[in-house]
Amino acid sequence: MPFLGQDWRSPGQSWVKTEDGWKKTTKDENETNNNVSERKSYCKEEYDKENLILSINYDVAAKKRKKDLLNNNTKIPYFHRDKWIYVHKGSTKERHGYCTLGEAFNRLDFCSAIKDTRRFNYVVRLLELIAKSQLPSLSGVAQKNYMNILERVVQKVLDDQQNVRPIKELLQTLHASLCSLVQDMGKSVLVGNINMWVHRMENILQWQQQLDNIQINRPTNKGMTFLDLPASLHLNIMHRLSDGRDLVSLGQVCPDLSVLTEDRLLWKKLCQYHFTDRQIRKRLMVSDKGQLEWKKMYFKLCRCYPHKEQYSDTLQFCTHCHILFWKDTDHPCTANNPETCCKPVSPQGFINLFKF
Repeated sequence: MPFLGQDWRSPGQSWVKTEDGWKKTTKDENETNNNVSERKSYCKEEYDKENLILSINYDVAAKKRKKDLLNNNTKIPYFHRDKWIYVHKGSTKERHGYCTLGEAFNRLDFCSAIKDTRRFNYVVRLLELIAKSQLPSLSGVAQKNYMNILERVVQKVLDDQQNVRPIKELLQTLHASLCSLVQDMGKSVLVGNINMWVHRMENILQWQQQLDNIQINRPTNKGMTFLDLPASLHLNIMHRLSDGRDLVSLGQVCPDLSVLTEDRLLWKKLCQYHFTDRQIRKRLMVSDKGQLEWKKMYFKLCRCYPHKEQYSDTLQFCTHCHILFWKDTDHPCTANNPETCCKPVSPQGFINLFKF
């Protein structure tokens, strides 16, 4: 039964619960205990504050590592990062949601791919296709990652002085797309301040000027050169070129090579390699002598139809596991014959995978 009468405890006393039970304490003892508890609470607050600062610093460092990883700025590889990505066009019981183009662009190792000669043209072509129409569909992190990879590509070309023309075309396409998007900013979905994108456009113009100023120095070696080779070898090398613009540039070196680049069989094989028979029949061009003008037909066909693309190495897609990966990185395939369900993916096919 609770105590209902007047408080029987004398003034200046208080009861404290101890291990042996409740005990009376005087006012002085109570103040001493209060001071001790205050000191303990103060020390605890300082300890908690220190732990809070350490945890905040740890979270900031972790976020920075994750941000550097997504932006491909880190020099140390992240050991939990997979070099493949699961691609599915809808939710399933096993997996929730679907992969986006920006997520795939961030997670696949494109920074290492541009260092590989076999993959360089593939990545450049993919950057060009994204610049034409898919740049607004990328997330803010993916757009920043796109510009970081582009900067590394340009720097590689400036250092190696190779593949100058495709990079010029890429920068020209990207600048034209950004001009239209920045002018119509209300309808675009470019993430970030407009001044940031204007600054990036200025960087693109600066890169274009640096590429225009490239001067390839002649080798100092006085041994056998390309011009010293016999005409049969010259023609054999020309048959291995897949771009007619390279043939035209080669023909401008000297008169002898100019004569070889006018070979009709050379341009005929080039037309048949890139275009179908039906496309060729629609664009026939006959000379006054009754002969087919294969060289003129080639450039006319180029204006009407896309080229046949060929790459030394491409991304692979496993139709069984729905996994996108580089050819030499492998993936955890569950099929009995993984070789039969993996097929190469072109740059356009890569973008089509994420059109839901």
